[in-house]
Amino acid sequence: MSAASRISLPIGAPAPAFQLPATPDQRVSLDELRGHPVILAFYPADWSPVCGDQLALYNQLLPEFHRSGAQLVGISVDGVWCHAAFAEQRHLHFPLLADFEPKGEVARRYGVYREQDGVCERALFVIDAEGIVRWSYISPLGINPGADGILEALAQLPSTAGAAS
Repeated sequence: MSAASRISLPIGAPAPAFQLPATPDQRVSLDELRGHPVILAFYPADWSPVCGDQLALYNQLLPEFHRSGAQLVGISVDGVWCHAAFAEQRHLHFPLLADFEPKGEVARRYGVYREQDGVCERALFVIDAEGIVRWSYISPLGINPGADGILEALAQLPSTAGAAS
């Protein structure tokens, strides 16, 4: 099934709740991020060239995302130890969450798990402060989607009081 024929969450749908490990002893939930916009960046795998470039770009744009009050979260089916090594090597300053066990459970809820490959689609979601999906995009696996769509979606969100916190 191609990315174009996949069905992810529709705009205006409530973002499915989740709680995933960020480290071996720390979990991050969507509920705890509520009150600010959230950018979910699902990606196929740590250490792949396109994923590394995509996440490095988002790392460079963190100040811009934060000016919009947004929290960036990366999600793949890799485990926490793989994420830790990848984040350290790439000097990433945002959480990478492990949708590892049960494998791809959160990606499935968002409609972006590639059953045939056992990885997530390269998919982006912008969720507003109330937990509603306001923008999404599924990119072909081999193409870095960049950040223009994310930045445009954030600019269209209503201001959040205290967004810069």
